[in-house]
Amino acid sequence: MRNDTREIARELTDLRHRLHQHPEIGLDLPITQQTVLSAIDDLGLEVTLGKSVSSITAVLRGGRADQRQGPVPAVLLRGDMDALPLAEKTGLEYASTVDGAMHACGHDLHTAMLVGAARVLAAHRESLAGDVVFMFQPGEEGWDGAGAMLKEGVLDAAGTRVKSAYGIHVMANEIKPGVFTTRPGTLMAASDGLFVTVRGAGGHGSAPHMAKDPVTAAVAMVSALQTLVTRRFDVFDPVVITVGQFHAGTRRNIIPDDAMFEATVRSFSPRAQERLMEETVRLCQSIAAAHGLEVDVRYEAEYPMTVNNAEHAAFVDTVAADVFGAERSEPLAFPVTGAEDFSRVLAEVPGCYTFLGAGPADGYETAPDNHSPLATFADSVMPDGALLHAQLAVRALNRDSAAMAA
Repeated sequence: MRNDTREIARELTDLRHRLHQHPEIGLDLPITQQTVLSAIDDLGLEVTLGKSVSSITAVLRGGRADQRQGPVPAVLLRGDMDALPLAEKTGLEYASTVDGAMHACGHDLHTAMLVGAARVLAAHRESLAGDVVFMFQPGEEGWDGAGAMLKEGVLDAAGTRVKSAYGIHVMANEIKPGVFTTRPGTLMAASDGLFVTVRGAGGHGSAPHMAKDPVTAAVAMVSALQTLVTRRFDVFDPVVITVGQFHAGTRRNIIPDDAMFEATVRSFSPRAQERLMEETVRLCQSIAAAHGLEVDVRYEAEYPMTVNNAEHAAFVDTVAADVFGAERSEPLAFPVTGAEDFSRVLAEVPGCYTFLGAGPADGYETAPDNHSPLATFADSVMPDGALLHAQLAVRALNRDSAAMAA
């Protein structure tokens, strides 16, 4: 399989570049979907297209299907396909041709690596001890595409529920190029949204006592939310609250009727998340009351924590070290504050999500981060990503088949 992935390296690069030039955002990715379908059309997979989203679920039947006796295990491999609403500034020859859209998080690599794994595994289907479900997912970037695919039955696409699920995410910096890293337990944060609108009474800026100023109350809430983080939550069970939007007023001398802000809220444990749901709302309501104002506060749970099963995290680490050498598999010391909707898959079946360093060989530590309009990723990591996908599938099916036979 190592030779197989090396032989298709150019093919994966070409596919990735085509995807990169035509990024699509959200749940409707018609060009991306067709590009992937064309790339796997000759593999003899059982393909199902999403009804509500532009997803692709492809099942590879392992072994001699006509000679099976009884059920066989299935494993799921996932790659997300959507881009971000960014204007690309990399200057690459294959840069985005779509205004305001860019593959700045590496999903073009994820898709190409999963296609590569499908090609390699299909070439060895006779030796597989079970079935492989390839989950080509739209809408990871805040659209909950994984949730949509779960509702449409991706976990049961092979006829029996998959026994494990695995995914890989490339990183533009922080991780050494070519190195795989993961950890047991919480890998990535839960991501929630806090939406606040303070309702006052407008007036002239020269006479604030004649109005009810919503701006000062909203500013007090923003400041108090940061104090809430440092004074109400355990530093060893951290939370993050970042206000990314704040809107109020039209002119410097007019007190507006309303002020609004939105925040992203990150947590790493169910207890901390539950407290945030209650305490952020209560804090904003109390500050509004102290100012004699009304406030609308909405807390929305979005993506849950991405939690790796400990045994499966150890399995991924072992496989990566065995295939690529111990120096290419490193433990991840701390969780990542980003969020992932693959968390929904791992909440249903055991498995593991892992990161792959894909930044420049020199100076990766200071390279532009994922989600930057300057982010770049090395094509050279894709054969190894495809190989890890394939080896995880092969070894997971061997493991699960042996367990079913015992």
